[in-house]
Amino acid sequence: MSELLRIPVGRELSDRVRWLIKVRWAAVGVAAVLVLLVSRRLGDVLPVASLWGTVGAIAVYNLAFSVAEHRLVTRGAPYEYHAALMHGQILADLLALTTLLHFSGGIENYFATGYVLVVVVGSVLMTRRGSYLYASVATTLWVGLLVAESAGVLPHYNLTGFRVATRYREAAHITAESLVMAGANFGVAYLASNVMERLREEEGKLYHANLTLEARAGQLARLNERLRELDRARSFFVRVVAHEIRAPVAAIQSYLRLILDGYVPEERFREIVGKAEVRARDQLELISDLLDLARLEEVKKDVVAESADVAKSLRDVLDMVQAGIQDKSLSLSVDVAPGVGLVRADEDHVKQVWSNLISNAVKYTPEGGKIAITLQGENGVVRGSVQDTGIGISPEDVERIFDAFYRTREAKALSRHGTGLGLSIVKGITERYGGRVWVESEVGVGSTFFFELPARG
Repeated sequence: MSELLRIPVGRELSDRVRWLIKVRWAAVGVAAVLVLLVSRRLGDVLPVASLWGTVGAIAVYNLAFSVAEHRLVTRGAPYEYHAALMHGQILADLLALTTLLHFSGGIENYFATGYVLVVVVGSVLMTRRGSYLYASVATTLWVGLLVAESAGVLPHYNLTGFRVATRYREAAHITAESLVMAGANFGVAYLASNVMERLREEEGKLYHANLTLEARAGQLARLNERLRELDRARSFFVRVVAHEIRAPVAAIQSYLRLILDGYVPEERFREIVGKAEVRARDQLELISDLLDLARLEEVKKDVVAESADVAKSLRDVLDMVQAGIQDKSLSLSVDVAPGVGLVRADEDHVKQVWSNLISNAVKYTPEGGKIAITLQGENGVVRGSVQDTGIGISPEDVERIFDAFYRTREAKALSRHGTGLGLSIVKGITERYGGRVWVESEVGVGSTFFFELPARG
């Protein structure tokens, strides 16, 4: 299996090396434009010549990487050579980014978030070990730069007129910046590398199956399409995860900066810290849901021996959501048919299905609305439903409502908080045990979510 995890290999890795080189040329162009703008506004306080020199150095080493990659392809070099070239590029980018940050304000420069982007790219293109290496190097370079400038080992270039001139000497600020950067880098490396490793394993299995089925053209076509879907899903997932993680971290960092920079009076400290705590809670909820999704993707254990009492699970969940129902003065009706038996599923998973569906009904139903829950068994399956008089779902949204991270426009308008993973988890759980989930809805009228699980005979 270790060989399967060495994806991308050969030509694919070579293609990605070339892709990274092309992206870097674009980055050189953007950096040149930024330096030109900076030279006009802050040319008297920043070392513009050093900035131009750094941009030029990036262009030179990118050209060198391009020549080296061309030679490796021409000579048919093995995987290890392409991998070494990829490692060299990413490490060089981290060093170049650190140099640019040093010459353009250091701790005062918001472009320090570029470290997280480099770590994400490294996690997508290389192995888990590589992603942690990049996170470690990025964090070390950033912290080292802050400490060196604070200690006077390196000169500090202040963004005069934009930021507080003494910030780079404040120990509390340096500590906060270091912790936020370390958390962001290693958090992204952990999540992205875990997802990528599972996808690479699956992609590797399909790749090797492809080699043994060359004579079966139809099946090969389907496998190749699956590979493309996995690649698109992987790229989309990494982009979404990076965005969803970066937003709360950036918000928390902004709240901390308001306090550390002295923009917030002492009597408002609790309010600002409370806002930061809310965003931290949002991030923890996202990470928890991501871990739930990851567990559902693990190799399935034998579910024949598992059993759960769906009615009991429903009662347990209702006890937990009762406060929310009462707060909104919702009318709740529960109809459990007699003789509903056990299902072939894990009890915690069944509770999770009920919890996600009922919590959504409570969240998206206005005050004074109605929620109706039914449970019945027939034809070897147990069917549950949760009906509400909430905002409803449009036909075009119904098609995507069970996709990961998807939230309708109406749901976002009603509640800003939410990961968009709850219904995706419900779908994963029901399908894990051979069941299904679906929804019937009308905008402005309400929705009814149904799920079925196989009954235990």
